[in-house]
Amino acid sequence: MALALNYDLVKGRHDVIAGLTVAAISFPQAMAYALIAGVDPRFGVYSAIVVTIVASIFGSSSHLINGPTSAISLLVFTALAFIDSDNTAELFEGLFLLAILVGGFQIVISLFKLGNLTRYISESVIIGFMAAAAFLLAVGQLGNALGVRDKGNGHMQVLHRVWLTLAHGDHINYRALALSAAAVSLAVVLRKLVQRYRWPQIEMLAVLIITAVIAYYAGWSIPGASGHTAVSVAAKIPRSLPTPHIPEVHTGWLPHLSTGGLAIAFVGIIEALSIAKAIAYQTQQQIDYNRQIMAEGLANLTGGFFQSLPGSGSLSRSAINYQSGAATRFSGIVSAATVAAALLLFAPLLRYVPQAALAGLLLVTAARLVDFKRLIYTLKASRYDAGLVIVTAFTGVAIDLDKSVLLGVILSILLFVPRAAKLKAKELIVTPERVVRERIPGDPPDPGIVIYDLEGELFFGAAPELDRYLLEIGQRIQADGIKFVVLRLKRVRHPDVVCIERIEHFLREQTARGVTVLLAGVRPDTLAVSNNVGFQKWFPAEHIFPEEDEEYSATLKAVRYAHNRLAALKLKAPFTAAPELTEHTDLYYLV
Repeated sequence: MALALNYDLVKGRHDVIAGLTVAAISFPQAMAYALIAGVDPRFGVYSAIVVTIVASIFGSSSHLINGPTSAISLLVFTALAFIDSDNTAELFEGLFLLAILVGGFQIVISLFKLGNLTRYISESVIIGFMAAAAFLLAVGQLGNALGVRDKGNGHMQVLHRVWLTLAHGDHINYRALALSAAAVSLAVVLRKLVQRYRWPQIEMLAVLIITAVIAYYAGWSIPGASGHTAVSVAAKIPRSLPTPHIPEVHTGWLPHLSTGGLAIAFVGIIEALSIAKAIAYQTQQQIDYNRQIMAEGLANLTGGFFQSLPGSGSLSRSAINYQSGAATRFSGIVSAATVAAALLLFAPLLRYVPQAALAGLLLVTAARLVDFKRLIYTLKASRYDAGLVIVTAFTGVAIDLDKSVLLGVILSILLFVPRAAKLKAKELIVTPERVVRERIPGDPPDPGIVIYDLEGELFFGAAPELDRYLLEIGQRIQADGIKFVVLRLKRVRHPDVVCIERIEHFLREQTARGVTVLLAGVRPDTLAVSNNVGFQKWFPAEHIFPEEDEEYSATLKAVRYAHNRLAALKLKAPFTAAPELTEHTDLYYLV
């Protein structure tokens, strides 16, 4: 109701433009991601219609675009591997039942308000999962890129199937290889041109059109006398919208599908919420995360009854939606409607799209799926983070992706949650009597220095509290014109990459504003993780006061440093007593 009251033509124009732009990338991505899942391309396109429109109607984020994604499609492929891929009727029924299970799991998570549990899934698990997914995506498309038929069956491990395909398969189809190489080259070049000249982000659609035209005029996508084409082409997609369908339920499938469905449900929630949070950070929108989880569940549940591939929030499409100026969730509805219209108008032409071109686009997608800078950052941060990344990635490649997610979740709990304690923070002040103690109601704030004492486990589960405290400090800095901040880290333990990254962001942000942040009582483990990720390369060593044997000595040195700097800037009266020039005998903690 509030949306309707606040909606106007300006917002409508922005939403329409954004929706049309997103649709230009949704259509080719939907076909490509269905290829990853090993199912008919039309189910990917149906997902870009049904899942997208339902999630946009019921969701909370104004910019999140749902639909098929590469990670979810790989999990779908793994979950359906027990069904013979040649038996397409059973494979498709399994796909629809899987989507319903995924939606059901997500709705249950939302109804019982279990969405906050996702905060206890380490980001290292997700990084490891994405690395495994990218690797499997790339090797899984080698057969299509080379124009050879896949060998083996769905019961075999992926690497074994790839080995059979490459070592004992057909001869390389050099026409297909040329098309996949052209698709990769065009995708890379067009992306750079789009970024440089700020063109509409339709490079994926342009690649498919160009390669399809090349294949058509070369005669490679037209059936010859034998009835076969020189290169494999995408399956024919009927010129019709998705229709209601109740899938068959085989009780023997449920154990297999439930495991995969649970993994997809968790990864889908994490994927969607992380994207929604990242964009909300830019727009300052308040996201109702439980409502967003419910929307994910309703979208997948509905999609299962409308022949759709399970989906989640898409990073690329959501980013394009935001960058194109979308104002509300209506842009997602416009995108879905545009894909539906394109399906009705151009479905017959899709049979000329070479599979090798789709494979080339997926190879590019695989390369972009991994944030290599963040992967290296995480591996260097600590043994816990590195271990989670390696175990999750190895399990995903050597066994299968859904088990890697579930194993990563279990390891997150076993390794981190038992160490968890609520992160606490209290503000300290220097009294006129030069006593450093906790600030109590009635104490006036220090106009020059803010001192905060943090206590607790500095791991990913404590990140929301850390964000809140750092935001509070930032607001104090802006409101009072603070020049110096002392963060006492003596009583924080077991830092991991998530919290260290939050602190690094805070330090860089405040340094850019001309604020000096001093880290006092820094423990060896915190100092080691900080150095592992490169703090020493940019953060002044004189602003770090390592932990000392004498209680509070490092903090008192930091406070004196700040006072003396303020005195030098004539922002605070200098200490004149002789003891101020020696040891900290006139500064005490009141505990």
